[in-house]
Amino acid sequence: MQMRRWLGLLGLLLPFKAIASSLQDKGSLSLDFYADNTDVQVYSPNFSFFKTLTKKFLIGIKMRIDAISAASIRKGGSPVRTDAVTSATGRRTFDDVRYAPTLLGVYDDGDNSFTFGVYYSTERDYTGRSVFANYVRQLNLQNTAVGVGFSQSFDRWSPTFKRNLPRSDRKERKIDLSLTQLLSPTAMVQLVYSNLHSVGFLGSPYHYLLRKDFARFETLPEKRQGHAFAVKFVKLINEPTSLNLSYRYYTDDWGIKSHTGDIKLLRDITSSLTAGVRFRYYTQTKANFAKRLDEYTLTDRYIAVDYRLSRFSSNTVGLLFVKSFGLSGVKLKGAVNYYQTSSNEYIRNWYGKDRIKAWFGSVYLEYTF
Repeated sequence: MQMRRWLGLLGLLLPFKAIASSLQDKGSLSLDFYADNTDVQVYSPNFSFFKTLTKKFLIGIKMRIDAISAASIRKGGSPVRTDAVTSATGRRTFDDVRYAPTLLGVYDDGDNSFTFGVYYSTERDYTGRSVFANYVRQLNLQNTAVGVGFSQSFDRWSPTFKRNLPRSDRKERKIDLSLTQLLSPTAMVQLVYSNLHSVGFLGSPYHYLLRKDFARFETLPEKRQGHAFAVKFVKLINEPTSLNLSYRYYTDDWGIKSHTGDIKLLRDITSSLTAGVRFRYYTQTKANFAKRLDEYTLTDRYIAVDYRLSRFSSNTVGLLFVKSFGLSGVKLKGAVNYYQTSSNEYIRNWYGKDRIKAWFGSVYLEYTF
């Protein structure tokens, strides 16, 4: 079995993957959805189209629209209390729509694959711009693949109320190094190292801490350096069944350390239908400047309000399927997942809930010309 087929199977596991392992004219329509118990709903229709210009070169366009409904946006802050800090009123609707087009190109000569492109997103209070590139080299009779990826974003905040931010820009750089190795005709492994660097206004202009004796906006450091190490393993248990395992360790200079484990079991139900189940566990420590909310004072240099800066864990369970329609070139994919965090003081303070519970998933229709 060649590396290309394995990379396609591994694509069901990876948070990122090459746009094409072989150049083909393709088009797709999809809908992602998310809904949780904090009154947040997101519906994201997506469109993509890829066209080969030569046997080795392809160009593509992707368009994503995020339609967001959230009580925290409508209130301009915490959904469980009036925003005394920003002076927002119920008459101001902050529900948002984000538009995010991507343009890209792919060169693939069989042994070398190079993907590059630009991304842009715009919404009421935030503008994002980024460039990205990824190179994969196949070696050892296509039993080994090494890759390097790079992305750089240039984003800017424009809060919906008048506030003098310390700075309004936000820049993030990410470098990925990967090694994918075929271990046997039925097993493969991938190792990935990621280096992440962020600078600028790294929080939200709307997060604040409201106490009886004082009120302060969330204040975070303006720089963040992170490292992530991941191992991913795919094993064909038998001809119709495959097992996907992954583990990721993350650490940064804010003191956050996280562990993520993910397992997927996929089985070919028929020659045209694959179904699977998925379980993911995540846990992290708190940032080194994060405290119990009742321990903050006016003299603290940093104040964290976002629960993602506190200690918490989460579980995700899900179902997925892939359906092919013969030689028509049509493929239908779908997934539905249930997500739940541990009980958390920061979540309770901001959302009025002990934990976040959410359903999310997607329906994806692809046509190969």
